[in-house]
Formats: sequence, C-alpha cells, structure tokens
Amino acid sequence: MKQFKDRITLVKNSRGCFILDTIKGCSVCAKDKPRGCYDDCYAKNITARYGLDFTRPVKRDFYRDTAQARLFDFDDARHTGEIIEAIRNIPMPFVRIGEMGDPSEDWEHTLNICKIIALAEKPIVIITKHWKAIPRDLYKEIAKLDICVNTSISALDSDSEIIHRLIEYENMKHCCNSVLRIVSCDFNLDNPEGKRRSEIQERLFGKTPTIDTVFRPSKDNPLIVNKIIHAKVVTFLKSKVLASVHDSQAYLGDCAHCLDQCGIIYN
Repeated sequence: MKQFKDRITLVKNSRGCFILDTIKGCSVCAKDKPRGCYDDCYAKNITARYGLDFTRPVKRDFYRDTAQARLFDFDDARHTGEIIEAIRNIPMPFVRIGEMGDPSEDWEHTLNICKIIALAEKPIVIITKHWKAIPRDLYKEIAKLDICVNTSISALDSDSEIIHRLIEYENMKHCCNSVLRIVSCDFNLDNPEGKRRSEIQERLFGKTPTIDTVFRPSKDNPLIVNKIIHAKVVTFLKSKVLASVHDSQAYLGDCAHCLDQCGIIYN
C-alpha cells in the first residue's frame, strides 16, 4: 500500500471544516485495533479506498523534504505563507488538527506546527485520543497559544483508556480550553454489556464541557451484531447513513451551523 505524503496541506472536509493534519495515520491500528476504534474507524476506511496505509503514521510538515528541511528556502517559505494566508481567510472561526490521524503520535511536532499557523490568528482545535500523553514540559507552550483540545472518548473505550483520557482532559484545563468530545451510542439496555456502557456514557456526559459525536457504524459492526447498541438510518448532511443516536437532538449537519464549534465557544 502507498504511504501518505509528508507535505502538510489544508483541506476542507465534507462538513465544511478546514483541516491541517500534522499526522496522517495511526499506529494503534497496526497493533491493537486492526479495524480501528470501535471496529469502524472512518479515517481508516476512507484511506483504504485510496490504497493508503493508515497503520504507518507520517508526520506532515511545511517542507518539501523533511529530512533536509531548509527554513529559508524560497519555495518552503512560500508554502508556509500560502497556508497561513489560507487559514486566515477560511470562512470558519477556527482551523482543526486531527481528522485522518492522531496528533498525539508526536506532540512536539504538532505544537511546532501550531506555533507557525498561530500567525493566522485563528483558534486551533486539536482532536486527539491521547494515545501518547502530552509531555508536561509542553504545557507552558500550549498556554501561549489559542488552542482548544478536544479529548475524544467513548463508553466503548476500555476502562484504562477512559481513565487515561479523563486525566488528560482535566490536566489540559490548566493550560488551554479543554473539551470532552464524546462518541455516543444508543445502547441496548436489555443487553448487560449495553446497560453497563450506557451507565458509563451517562457519567461522561456529566462532565463539562462536552460535545456529542454520534457513532456511525457499518451494518456488520460487532456492536450491532451482538445487540449491544441500536442503530437506525438517519440523514447525515445530504446522505442516508446508519447511526447509533443517543440523543434525538444531536447535530448531524455541517460545521458552519453547529452550535458547539468544536468547543471554542466554551473558552
């Protein structure tokens, strides 16, 4: 399979959000989760369609050749300037990092990119599962920037993953805007495992601030097959998709009209 390219790019996703991924891919898929998180990682599924190896993370940078980075090379400086100007002019109040890969694969690299794009004077949203904890000596660097960290979590996570992510979520409150981004499900309360996870989910939503992200599984997902969650066909943007909807009021539209705005409003 092909590897991701290492040249960083600004892209607009289907929901109208602008993404600048510092990492493409996720090493966890190579070791513990071959189908990705919750056996249905949309990022892994999408990249597989293009023949890209999602299991081998690639750092993305402003340079054409990261092995021989030349900060003052004209083409490199032009590339950096073009992205900063593009971010400054996007029709959204923030730019997001962490869609097709987890920034926690290399926190120092991610923050180095954040320092550069901060010149665009837009809030930066980082979405992460904290596979690697943020080194404590980087807290002071985070505090200097306008960053909102979305800690992605779910009652579907293991107990140890939930504990780790809640610790990181609370720690982030000391240096930046910290939001709990909950991948939620409509759990089957008649199933013992479904009931247990529903109780965990209720406790997660007791935290503040939180964002509700509806889980969109495939029809053969083990959680559906084993009747742990309920799922139904809903309208997502302009398409019909299968989703497990915990809250009937959960937002399934484009980013421009989302009230949460990836948590920057909670700052």
